[in-house]
Amino acid sequence: MQKSKYIYCLFFLLLSWLASGCEDYLDINTDPNNPTVAPISGLLANTSFQTGFNMYEIGDVTSYYVQYLASPNPGSATDTQEPVSYDDAWKNVYNILTDLSDLEVKAQEEGATDYLGVAKILKAVHVGLMVDVWGNIPYSEAFFAQTLNPAYDNAQQLYDTLQLLLDNGIAELQKGTSTATIEGDDFIYEGNIETWMKAAHALKARYLLHMSETDQYDPQAILAEVDQGFASTADDMQVPYFEERINPWAQAALNNASLILDGWISQQLVQSMDGTTYGYVDPRMPYMFGTTEEGEFVGTENGAGRGDAPEQGARSTLVTDSYYAARTAPILVITYFEQKFIEAEAALAAGDANRAYAAYQEGIRAHMGKIGVDTAAIDAYLANPAVSVGAAGLSLDLILKEKYIAMFLSPEAWIDARRYDYQYEGMSIPANLNPDLNGQFIRRLIYPTSETTRNSANVPAVTLSDRLWWDQ
Repeated sequence: MQKSKYIYCLFFLLLSWLASGCEDYLDINTDPNNPTVAPISGLLANTSFQTGFNMYEIGDVTSYYVQYLASPNPGSATDTQEPVSYDDAWKNVYNILTDLSDLEVKAQEEGATDYLGVAKILKAVHVGLMVDVWGNIPYSEAFFAQTLNPAYDNAQQLYDTLQLLLDNGIAELQKGTSTATIEGDDFIYEGNIETWMKAAHALKARYLLHMSETDQYDPQAILAEVDQGFASTADDMQVPYFEERINPWAQAALNNASLILDGWISQQLVQSMDGTTYGYVDPRMPYMFGTTEEGEFVGTENGAGRGDAPEQGARSTLVTDSYYAARTAPILVITYFEQKFIEAEAALAAGDANRAYAAYQEGIRAHMGKIGVDTAAIDAYLANPAVSVGAAGLSLDLILKEKYIAMFLSPEAWIDARRYDYQYEGMSIPANLNPDLNGQFIRRLIYPTSETTRNSANVPAVTLSDRLWWDQ
């Protein structure tokens, strides 16, 4: 508790220094008599903590597309997959990318190789968030070039950049010559350099898996990264929250208590877990979301709203006594259980059914343990014949079904859904779907209004049906 309070106080003392420097990448006016460059410690405190919020903000969009969440109001634009301009999400990610670019420069100048390595890993996380929802984005000219109209980098080439950032991050951390030691200014690992390197390898495996539908897919390369990644749940890359600064999903749960409707659970997710779709009950439900006032799990149909249930207590929502929406719950960036599902999919593709099956089982066990399911319930679930299919019976469908449940609220789930062509059992297009999609699921976001008005010459012309380069 004392450590958490120390980190919290450090962050907000430094944040006041950083505030004037956190404008978006298009703001280039600088007063040379009023320097705004923050120390590397302050830059790391800000960027590591805000990584959690950026994961949340993108996840708050994508969770409707994969039908984790549903709007209680019929025809809600995100729920029905209309073209929506997510300017705040774009701006907030670029604010952190700009700070990370500043951190790279200052850490290089000061010989602070540990800070430089972490900056590159966090930069890869944020570039990955952007390219996987928007495709081409400004990068090469986005941070230091004095231009109001930055060019857009090719998304496929930026995937090479992701891997290079992670490789270079690992290389910097391996040097062991840093002139500055990371401590409480790192909200994620508190300066544990070995675990940062494991996280970088786990992230490399994640981005390599995204290419499963392309001719660049290399399952053995993924498995090689997994072998250097997380060893247990204790290695999870996550951002903590505090009573003074609560988890944003907790705020969504609290909004419902104040009749600001937010965080309603999709009927698709509930039926995937309550026995309706698969014929057996998943014990994770009470750890992930709440019941109705009658003590039942009831979802809301995407696009249709609450229907004949005008009272908010008649549908399941996020609640603060669940794992994900607890006030001090961490935001997950990448985890051991995700890595296990990555391993299961890659091993299956590589023809190693035994390794795939062991990883699949461990992914389920690790996720259930992470959110608090007791051991007896975990063992019973894994013993269910529909789950315990043996190495010979394991399929990609089953791996992705279990990963879908485990990746609740994560932006990563939308990448999986598109790679899998939304073929989850029971998943159907939402009611009142945007007619421009011609009965098909959304494939990408449109660019925000801030870009189409200020940088229109460079913004690619896209539609919501356009597939990203890895979505073949």
